[in-house]
Amino acid sequence: MTSKTPAVPAVALGTWAWGDSGEAGDGYFGSQLTASGLREVVERAQANGFTLWDTALVYGMGHSETVLAQALKGYARSEYQLSTKFTPQAAADGDDPVAEMLEQSLDRLGTEYVDLYWIHNPADVARWTPLLIPLLQSGKIKHVGVSNHNLKQIALADQILGEAGFRVEAVQNHYSLLYRSSERAGILDYCREHDVRFFSYMVLEQGALTGRYGPAHPLPAGSNRAAAYNGILPKLQALTDRMRAIGGNRGASAADVATAWAIAKGTTPIIGVTRTTYIDGLIRARGIELADEEIAELEALGDAADVDTRGWWEHEMYQAPSPVAEKALR
Repeated sequence: MTSKTPAVPAVALGTWAWGDSGEAGDGYFGSQLTASGLREVVERAQANGFTLWDTALVYGMGHSETVLAQALKGYARSEYQLSTKFTPQAAADGDDPVAEMLEQSLDRLGTEYVDLYWIHNPADVARWTPLLIPLLQSGKIKHVGVSNHNLKQIALADQILGEAGFRVEAVQNHYSLLYRSSERAGILDYCREHDVRFFSYMVLEQGALTGRYGPAHPLPAGSNRAAAYNGILPKLQALTDRMRAIGGNRGASAADVATAWAIAKGTTPIIGVTRTTYIDGLIRARGIELADEEIAELEALGDAADVDTRGWWEHEMYQAPSPVAEKALR
């Protein structure tokens, strides 16, 4: 049997943007990153107890994993945790694509094991999940998670692993003040009831909920996230203004409040970090305790924005009952 749900810091650190090459127009975020700058991020994070690093093969097709390994050089393996992913759409045609992709990740990360290994999306739960079992048995994977899975798919993966004495120990889905589909679908409740850790990604909606951007100051032109978010920034103004006000009373930013909200909801937010100042924000967020009234107000403003920020790679987690179904339930 695997050990209990993995012990992790209050916030996990995302390295999706680390997959950008740094060349203008090359990468999802348009990030301008340097090895020395990312090393400073690692040092600040590690010194403040943020020691779980989340990456994936498809973040720059290996570039993020390689850059992360370089930035962590010199730290003992016991001083940090690594989280990476098997992405079915990127699988090769060999006998065991999961083991093959894991070996490639281990090589790039310079390690013999990963603390958390995820099935990145539910392309075929029954096909891919069993291939994790020998990797758990060998110790190359310490814990298993599923990402972008709905409740039925999570339960199926858990059943498959359970037959070998393992289980799904973590779920990683898009979850923010603008996108609470996993909550409405009962996934957060499922995780609480089954001692499964829920990791929330895109908590800051790729910068749109940081308070740094608005109609007069849009996200950087030419990036994928600018195309996805700049058009809806006017609808987010009331929410980000309130987040900024709540943060201001605590010496914190709107982004810190969004992160504190995700923690208050019982989740482990995965926050992308490309600057040391972002780590300072996580330190503040970790210490914020939002009142129930503030949480309710923020969620109401998020709902009122009435935007759909579901990524192109995501399946809808929650579907409201149809009028016919509702009538049948009465």
